[in-house]
Amino acid sequence: MLKTAHDLVQEARKSVDEQAPEAVRQRMAAVDTLVIDVREPDEYGQGHLPGAISIPRGMLEFRISSEPALQRTERPLVVYCKTGGRAALATVSLQSMGFGQVVSLAGGYEAWLAAGLPIDKPADIAFD
Repeated sequence: MLKTAHDLVQEARKSVDEQAPEAVRQRMAAVDTLVIDVREPDEYGQGHLPGAISIPRGMLEFRISSEPALQRTERPLVVYCKTGGRAALATVSLQSMGFGQVVSLAGGYEAWLAAGLPIDKPADIAFD
């Protein structure tokens, strides 16, 4: 039987630490926490969690493997996407790579917005 993306996400959620937006906000205030947005670049460009770096889900393992600054497995990580599915899958991958302090934002970016928490947006470009 073919497993669907939904099936894989449900399995992933059983083995990851999903935290509510306020708990994630507190975690982000801790020194040295890295926040990874695994959405696509256009989604990231429309707004993202403060200080988040963009690493699309499809490139995550490759980028982590190729950038020594991202390879500190003891570093606390927060991973998020739009609603939590891609982040759950990404969190499982990061755990498999050896990261021990990785959490997924429950409900993703949409839950963060619904909680009224701050976001960063690129500055609007003004043309004269």
